[in-house]
Amino acid sequence: MLVLAAAKPDMFRIERAAIIAAPPERIFPLINDFRQWQSWSPFEKLDPAMTKTMSGPASGKGAVYEWKGNRKAGQGRMEIAEVSAPSKIDIDLRFLKPFKAHNTAEFRLEPQGGATKVTWAMRGKSPFVAKIMRTLVDVDAMVGRDFEAGLANLKTIAEK
Repeated sequence: MLVLAAAKPDMFRIERAAIIAAPPERIFPLINDFRQWQSWSPFEKLDPAMTKTMSGPASGKGAVYEWKGNRKAGQGRMEIAEVSAPSKIDIDLRFLKPFKAHNTAEFRLEPQGGATKVTWAMRGKSPFVAKIMRTLVDVDAMVGRDFEAGLANLKTIAEK
């Protein structure tokens, strides 16, 4: 198992996409404002008692969202690091519990006729311990399901 883990790449990327029948200008604010995430993010439902703190600007670069919840929700911090409206949002994502990790979440919005292709991705370094975990668990499928659910929720809201 250690040999298999050692052979895994030093970086990982998990990505899902959906076509939403709405212009990027309608979808972008739902992602760029952390206060809107409760309406579509599947992670918001992991712990109804989760504490959330938002600071910095209301939206866009510098907006911060910190959370602390049960074992499923864990604890962490997100900060919008880069924005190019209405097509790109990069988020500095730090997990503190149940494990420490520093990743980047990416949202890309590409117009496609009267619709928008929305891509949600997460990328980061994969230290040896993470490589062992990725050998035992299909992390892409596990996190990918959450991304798919979030994109489906985003689609429902944006298409109203």
